[in-house]
Amino acid sequence: MTIAALTPYFHILLAFHIVSFTAWMAGMFYLPRLYVYHCQLAPGSAESARFKVMERRLLQQIINPAMLSTFFFGILLILTPGAVNWHAAWWWTKLTAILLMTGFHGNLSKWGRDFLNDANTKSEKFYRIANEIPTVLFVIIVFCVVA
Repeated sequence: MTIAALTPYFHILLAFHIVSFTAWMAGMFYLPRLYVYHCQLAPGSAESARFKVMERRLLQQIINPAMLSTFFFGILLILTPGAVNWHAAWWWTKLTAILLMTGFHGNLSKWGRDFLNDANTKSEKFYRIANEIPTVLFVIIVFCVVA
């Protein structure tokens, strides 16, 4: 199903989609890095409390709204006639990468709750490795669209 009325707004929708995706990715790059630094702090310390506030605000005020707006504008783009070639492999690869990014987003939320409850069991090294996941998915998504 497509909505022909969206066609004149394609470039505007695309711009909002790109801006939203950029904001989402900025947060996805930064939050695991905060977790790396948070691992270095004693649970219950003033520094740990400060990190909890930073992590929660980043997730709730930037990452979550950016993800939702990315989906909103992406869905509008999908509904625009001619915007997606459903037979092209790039589309399905991009969709798979987006689903993986969304799953990673969910993991970031869970790990943030663990820190919030002083129940983190993961190491600094774990978060350093996890910090690379959004970068790999970002590269896949951009290459699917551009190349």
